[in-house]
Amino acid sequence: MSDNMHHQWLLLAACFWVIFMFMVASKFITLTFKDPDGYGAKQEPLILTAVTKVEEARVPEEKHWTKEFQPTGKAFTGNLLRHPLVHMERLELLRNVCRDTALRNLSHTAVSKFVLDRIFVCDKHKILFCQTPKVGNTQWKKVLIVLNGAYSSIDEIPESIVHDHEKNGLPRLSSFSDSEIKKRLNLYFKFFIVRDPFERLISAFKDKFVHNPRFEPWYRHEIAPSIIRKYRRNRMETKGLQFEDFVRYLGDPNHRWLDVQFGDHIIHWVTYVELCAPCEITYSVIGHHETLEDDAPYILKAAGIDRLVSYPTIPPGITVYNKTKVERYFSGISKRDIRRLYARFEGDFKLFGYREPDFLLK
Repeated sequence: MSDNMHHQWLLLAACFWVIFMFMVASKFITLTFKDPDGYGAKQEPLILTAVTKVEEARVPEEKHWTKEFQPTGKAFTGNLLRHPLVHMERLELLRNVCRDTALRNLSHTAVSKFVLDRIFVCDKHKILFCQTPKVGNTQWKKVLIVLNGAYSSIDEIPESIVHDHEKNGLPRLSSFSDSEIKKRLNLYFKFFIVRDPFERLISAFKDKFVHNPRFEPWYRHEIAPSIIRKYRRNRMETKGLQFEDFVRYLGDPNHRWLDVQFGDHIIHWVTYVELCAPCEITYSVIGHHETLEDDAPYILKAAGIDRLVSYPTIPPGITVYNKTKVERYFSGISKRDIRRLYARFEGDFKLFGYREPDFLLK
């Protein structure tokens, strides 16, 4: 009887000990994972769990980013912990839209010489960059010029050299043989940058037809008059090219006959599909102008060149989508002309996750 009571007490004591240890362990786990950053920010366990392995391979730790390697002039933020997932989602969206047969005519194009002319090559670091004008491409070209060894730093590159393809040391993919082109498309790191399609068109219009740099007189003196003759409704209007004329030209299903006359100058306003063939070429990363402060260091890291060159400092606010500006430019345009314009650029909106403009839905 005494032995039985002794065993029961031992068993009861063991149970209490197990319960006590479980409570201590639970408290420890709660304290450990409640706020790992110590800033009280809300955590997203699902996202962090999903990107853990990719994060180790792709995202640099904050302590690695010394002052000289702060490409955008901003601190390396915790938002980049989510970037591998963000970029995977962008590529997945692209693949899904590319498979949409209803959008095939707007999402697919041949990998022609026109496309290959847009892709710049850095053989030394196995990188291909597709140029999409009016999306900060000048800075990326400077990055590649330094990587190719033509200049030792971005600050040394004269502005007149950046777009002079005979002097800047940037070969185009079209300059290689078919077999060499295929090899590079299969093996190299490939990327390009996009922005809201309508805001890009506004930027192209302002740069080429309003400000019109002195070294590009043909936009104002040759291209603008051709568009005006074909698309201006009020023949009594004597002003230079207006945005309404530009929109009417771009939205015309028969715009190609003018495009042929304009030659490669159309690269500033044709679709991303026509420039980079995103459904035919498997790109590694697609950056967005609106998130370039985070995308630029991510691209440099993903390409393995973050220790060799930095992306030039981005002026504050320059990448923010300006909804007010876009609505102001389109406020005087007829719904018919806006719908025709959207019909042409719908592939760009859908492929890269940009919303259809609110003023088009009203």
